[in-house]
Amino acid sequence: MLCFLNCHLTAHMDYASQRVNEFESILDAQTFDTKNTPRILDHKVVFWFGDLNFHIEDQGMLFVKNCITNQQYNLLWSKDQLTMMKQKEATLQKFKEGPLDFQPSYKFDLHSDNYDTSGKKRKPAWCDRILWRVKPKSSLSEDANEDGQNQEDPKKQLEEQHKDDANFDALITYSLLQTFPSSAWDWIGLYKVGFKSVSDYITYTWVKDYQVSFTKKLFQVYVNKDKIPVLGGECVLCYYSSNLQRIVGISKPFKVSNILLLYFMHTS
Repeated sequence: MLCFLNCHLTAHMDYASQRVNEFESILDAQTFDTKNTPRILDHKVVFWFGDLNFHIEDQGMLFVKNCITNQQYNLLWSKDQLTMMKQKEATLQKFKEGPLDFQPSYKFDLHSDNYDTSGKKRKPAWCDRILWRVKPKSSLSEDANEDGQNQEDPKKQLEEQHKDDANFDALITYSLLQTFPSSAWDWIGLYKVGFKSVSDYITYTWVKDYQVSFTKKLFQVYVNKDKIPVLGGECVLCYYSSNLQRIVGISKPFKVSNILLLYFMHTS
């Protein structure tokens, strides 16, 4: 069962908390006349999209526009209200979102590519968003058991999926030596030894969206095998923190000798 939900949340910079309240109110109030999916989160997949009206805090208009002109969108992520709210609101953490690697959609002059030049001169922001949520596997298993279906061991299922799904051909395993404010925009990049800039990555993977499994100490994320070129020389893996705006962990040098990458790294 799928649920497609569209909404337009309260506008203006100072109402981020009210937007979260409205988000939660929609989840609580919306019901369906069906046995297996009476609530929104009962569905196997939920797509939530619309003008969610979250803005970019603190940063001035000139800084924001310079970041957009230079396509340095990552410098704006830490002040994006939705990203900030996801750090402390459990309800929002249930939903995922693709990377904000495109220019903000709000607000343009009519019939133009120019950001607002009216008297209001509204600051650009990613107001239009697309979120999604996949029902946790444990809940899916419970649903299947209620329907009288036999369930295989989850670990065995994951191993079989690794065999059949090309996306799982490359795995990165890492652990955290100390806690830090993680974000949905944190990523792990593959670099050649001697790289000069954080943007010199060969490829990267988002730690939240491409997470395969995790425990209290170990995390695993996958990299599509097609994104890893055959290289000579040595490489390293680097963990980039969006909130801290810097690399917080780096692996020992290693060689990418074949298409399967299974490597262990620490972050600190």
